[in-house]
Amino acid sequence: MEAHLIEFLSMMLRWLHVIAGIAWIGSSFYFIWLDNSLEPPPAGSDTAKKGVAGELWAVHGGGFYNPQKYAVAPASLPAQLHWFKWEAYTTWLSGTALLVVVYWLKAQTMMIDPAVAGLSVGQAVGIGGASMIVSWLVYDGLCRSPLGSRGLLLGVIVFALMTLLAWGLARTFGGRAAFIHVGTAIGTIMVANVFFVIIPGQKKMVDAMRAGGLPDPIYGQRGKQRSVHNNYFTLPVLFIMVSHHYSSTYAHPHNWAVLALMAAAAVSIRHFFNRRHKGVLEWRYPALGAALLGLVGWWTMPHLAPLPKVEGPVTFDQVRAIVGQRCVTCHSPAPTFAGVAQAPAGVVLHTSEALLQNAQRVYQQVVVTRIMPLGNVTQVTDYERAVVAAWVKDGAKSK
Repeated sequence: MEAHLIEFLSMMLRWLHVIAGIAWIGSSFYFIWLDNSLEPPPAGSDTAKKGVAGELWAVHGGGFYNPQKYAVAPASLPAQLHWFKWEAYTTWLSGTALLVVVYWLKAQTMMIDPAVAGLSVGQAVGIGGASMIVSWLVYDGLCRSPLGSRGLLLGVIVFALMTLLAWGLARTFGGRAAFIHVGTAIGTIMVANVFFVIIPGQKKMVDAMRAGGLPDPIYGQRGKQRSVHNNYFTLPVLFIMVSHHYSSTYAHPHNWAVLALMAAAAVSIRHFFNRRHKGVLEWRYPALGAALLGLVGWWTMPHLAPLPKVEGPVTFDQVRAIVGQRCVTCHSPAPTFAGVAQAPAGVVLHTSEALLQNAQRVYQQVVVTRIMPLGNVTQVTDYERAVVAAWVKDGAKSK
């Protein structure tokens, strides 16, 4: 019952996380597009005299819209002022709660891989939490340093540091946990940008106007910088969110480099759209992104690690015994492994028919990527993997 409740809670948190993430990323995409698409009003026009720096006419859903952006602020505050913040806060809160439920409460199986590093549960969770906090502190320090005014150089340094983080976590956790903690570190940076920089700056501008003064434009400039950074972070984070479905990435021997290449492709593609919204068409950026994705596709093709030699023909009974001992505790209609309420990915292997039906999936996960069992908690031996491989290569016969 407890395992089912945790599984249900995980499902609800994941649903909320996706909904909030769509709202947050959607607003990020929209406002960066809007900012890049604004046209300055004619000099001397009433609009320009009001302090409007740019405006846009658009049609959507059967109506016409005319959003305007002021160079600093309007002459007076409107009665209703919408704040874009809860999309970010809800995304981070639900994502962090999901991290706790799925990874931290199951650290022994979901984070710790003895073949990577011998950690205690406390050490694993502590490193995971520290990676989020330290990433924000380092990033924020860089933005507030003289490097903050050098956009391209700052971006390169931040990307290099995120790659270094991926490298370090890949040598600390199992592949899935390493990926997701890089994602939570980036997500923490993004929400902290909103909580500590963007919203406080906007509040100071509003307070200055309410006091009858003129807002300091530096707050708008800082907020714009962090908002643009968040925009470039979105696609790498989205990839990390779906990567746990694709073991060829996180189970790769150089998974940190695979993640860096995917992130570079995502940033390049995002940059193309941001430039395109300014009216600049530069195909080199999507070309670079496509090339990087193609490189990842080639690099992550399966390459079998050396396996012990298996003497004689392998029988189905041999394979069934291995799977029954090493896999069925999780992959059955009623799992008996602690903390597992449902068979992962819905794959059951408890009957001969189910095993035959999923022979290729077993081969991929147990032999090719070796990602299963997670952290090798049931201690599958290389010889047992070799037996499974020989059986599948011989046609996965039932006798």
